[in-house]
Amino acid sequence: MAESNSTDFDLLWYLENLSDKEFQSFKKYLARKILDFKLPQVPLINLRATKEELANLLPISYEGQHIWNMLYSIFLMMRKEDHCMKIIGRRNRNQEACKALMRRKITLRWENHTFGEFHYKFFCNVASDVFYVLQLAYDSTSCYSANDLNVFLMGDRASGKTVTINLAVMKWINGEMWQNMISYVVHLTSHEINQMTDSSLAELIAKDWPDGQAPIADILSDPKKLLFILEDVDNLRFELNVNEHALCSNSTQKVPIPILLVSLLKRQMAPGCWFLISSRPTREENIKMFLKTTDCYVTLQFSNEKRELYFHSFFNDRQRASTALMLVHDDEILTGLCRVAILCWITCTVLNRQMDKGHDPQHCCETPTDLHAHFLADALTSKAGLTANQYHLGLLRRLCLLAAGGLFLSTLNFSAEDLRCVGFTEVDFSVLQAVNILLPSSTHKDRYKFIHLNVQEFCAAIAFLMAVPNCLIPSGSRGYKEKREQYCNFNQVFTFIFGLLNENRRKILETTFGYQLPMVESFRRYSVEYMKHLGRDQQKLTHHGSLFYCLFENQEEEFVKKVANTLKEVTLYLQSNKDMMVSLYCLEYCCHLRTFKLSVQRIFEYKEPLVRPTARLSYISTASGFEDLLKALARNRSLIHLSLNCTSISLNMFSLLREILDKSTCQIRHLSLMKCDLRASECGEIASLLVNGGSLRKLTLTNNPLRNDGVNILCNALLHPNCTLTSLALVFCCLTEQCCSSLGRVLLLGRTLKQLDLCVNHLQNYGVLHVTFPLVFPTCQLEELYLSGCFFTNDICQYIAIVIATNETLRSLEIGSNSIEDAGMQLLCGGLRHPDCMLVNIGLEECMLTGACCESLASVLTTNKTLERLNILQNQLGDEGVVKLLESLILPECVLQIIGLPLNDVSAETRRMVMTVKERKPNLIFLSETWSVKEGREIGVIPASQPGSVIPNSNLDYMFFKFPRMSTAMRMSSTASRQPL
Repeated sequence: MAESNSTDFDLLWYLENLSDKEFQSFKKYLARKILDFKLPQVPLINLRATKEELANLLPISYEGQHIWNMLYSIFLMMRKEDHCMKIIGRRNRNQEACKALMRRKITLRWENHTFGEFHYKFFCNVASDVFYVLQLAYDSTSCYSANDLNVFLMGDRASGKTVTINLAVMKWINGEMWQNMISYVVHLTSHEINQMTDSSLAELIAKDWPDGQAPIADILSDPKKLLFILEDVDNLRFELNVNEHALCSNSTQKVPIPILLVSLLKRQMAPGCWFLISSRPTREENIKMFLKTTDCYVTLQFSNEKRELYFHSFFNDRQRASTALMLVHDDEILTGLCRVAILCWITCTVLNRQMDKGHDPQHCCETPTDLHAHFLADALTSKAGLTANQYHLGLLRRLCLLAAGGLFLSTLNFSAEDLRCVGFTEVDFSVLQAVNILLPSSTHKDRYKFIHLNVQEFCAAIAFLMAVPNCLIPSGSRGYKEKREQYCNFNQVFTFIFGLLNENRRKILETTFGYQLPMVESFRRYSVEYMKHLGRDQQKLTHHGSLFYCLFENQEEEFVKKVANTLKEVTLYLQSNKDMMVSLYCLEYCCHLRTFKLSVQRIFEYKEPLVRPTARLSYISTASGFEDLLKALARNRSLIHLSLNCTSISLNMFSLLREILDKSTCQIRHLSLMKCDLRASECGEIASLLVNGGSLRKLTLTNNPLRNDGVNILCNALLHPNCTLTSLALVFCCLTEQCCSSLGRVLLLGRTLKQLDLCVNHLQNYGVLHVTFPLVFPTCQLEELYLSGCFFTNDICQYIAIVIATNETLRSLEIGSNSIEDAGMQLLCGGLRHPDCMLVNIGLEECMLTGACCESLASVLTTNKTLERLNILQNQLGDEGVVKLLESLILPECVLQIIGLPLNDVSAETRRMVMTVKERKPNLIFLSETWSVKEGREIGVIPASQPGSVIPNSNLDYMFFKFPRMSTAMRMSSTASRQPL
């Protein structure tokens, strides 16, 4: 690419101003510098080359920055001060040109922020700690700096990332920051990058320069003074997982844009340069790929102190600011809103307006629905005239039409044509801009957007209750949509709809505009009836967090009670104190709750951005509000299943669980603590639950590293006379054969245990023998035993066969994913054919079986009168073996009801035989080889005709849901059982 101001870059001029003797010296120095700079040798560059030949040869042999760096170094050694000063002067002019260029770009972007001088000054003040980080990070003499440094500026939507970057660049332009540290800034946004396909680094740098003519040689001459700003990396249309071999180091070579970006980030190009990267935390894989331990990670959000500063700056009245702060501080929802700058401005604007009217803000702004309703009503009627109601109602209707049309068509940035399409005139648009409802987009030229997505979502909720017609806005028909504009989660819209079902909140709009929302009563009735329908089919609502937010937003007691009363099963994933507060409110109304599943992984603690480049996000365990949640559940006498999966269980929580289970009114039968990182040290606490939990019948401890020591402690509790446990799941708990004697003792002497799940543990033959041996004694009460993926072989199948033949209580045996093979299967068939066999279900999936065992298995199908379920999926039986089984299945003597038969690789003729069997026995269920995780060891079937089912074989009627394939799980267990955690 040509350099700007070509006379400054006229290489021939510099050479012609050397005497012949100086030119000969120059060429000698050049040969040495080529070696010093580790550049490839060019044979044509020799002492015989003329000045003109050399001037033509160098640009086609080397990149511009290398040429001019060599020239400057040579002229310095030759003491050609005039030449050196000319190069320095040119570089200084180009640095100033870059600043002028960035000033124009930032000024255009800054015009999009119309909240006045107050907002600008506030950001200058509160962002000072971030600027301090940036100043230190990019100072090579600072102990906080690092080679190839990336600074990651993280924050949610509208948290101020763009404003902070704009302010930082302006400070650099004005000489207030990065003096003698940064010479050039290259500013890139994801929107700009998404428009590109192939590019060279030179073209990328030159994109903002007039006519694409940038001083590339000077910009790249000292990469350690070059800052690349990459905004909105979460919005990139491509991933950055590029193969290392594809990376490029030539700044003039055109490559696909992902390769170019990764080459820069990996410093294959411009080695030593700096990066300032902004992103929302929604898509961190592109971040984690390049985040090094020496990098800086800064999170932008309003802390309590900054929020207090903002309020006092906004109101400029101590009494008003304190009143507003108290209202926000006491409400977790409003506190969350005020961590974002624009929403903080909206909150202050609304509260200030209500105080101007003499209203008590405590009663006016209880929820986000109140807040947005007041904001919209005040903004649209702020300049009301004689026909205010009629005009502004029309304005509201058109605004809601635009909002809903945009969300349904994934459009958040609107063109002028979009605005005209919904009926906006230039006067309308001027009004909406003046009151800060629609603003110019900061990322899309000549487009407009709502002040915040929440405002667009609120308008869309009004549109639903207004029953406005669908509007196909022109921008919605664009084929390509950037990631940030792809809108598919309507939870917040529905939350606002439920908020507007509350009469007091709805009146804010209806009184202002003199208009009754027509769809309110219809939606109220529909909501209650729909929840009753869901109550009869719990599979359709698998997560209740969104519903609870809707009910919390409504807070109309009778309506909340009607909806919540239908819930018998609730599943929640708590990620914040706000989630906990909302759930606690709604659970008080769930009077018929019987099953509760809860996951609390880590609740994020909001902190202001730290001023050290090593700042990282910090986490805390479950907050005190979690105990309140459990106590509320304990008062619910209908609750029979409590699941705390993926939750950090503290000693206080164990104490609380013990207190809950010990109450005479407690009805909890099943406690699930899957994947809670419980270890042997916590097993004493778990044992106390078994001894004191009078109502507890089932305990699931799957995926916890309890190890042998922990299980030995549990076994002692299982033999306690107060223990009434009937089911224990210890799947993938890092167990070995060493704990099996204790388990066998429980099976032999225990009085209550009916179901034991030991799948995916490294028990091996000796361990399995210890567990199965007690089953030959009539005192053993076990009915279901699960040993899939326990690493045993056919050497002990004769003992298992004896159990099958003699045990009168055992009904279900799962031994899949073990090396049983045909020899072991022959032995098992002997037990299954025994007249005293009472087994109803046996699982033999993935047991290395072939067609050689099918004749024995076929005889079982015609002689055994109790076996109803058989699973032999993931075995290579072949056509001949499958046919033998089908011939037995079709006979009237066969009582089997469900069979998992490997049919994926059989011939067409065998498939026709399957169809014949199905016609003869329409009640016989064939299971597919579709695998899915299902909690614990529960087995279920659903009709293949159910919407959303994916059946790979058209001959199969049902899908089989079971634990994941054991081949993977076995490897995990094998590793876990041998290595310390």
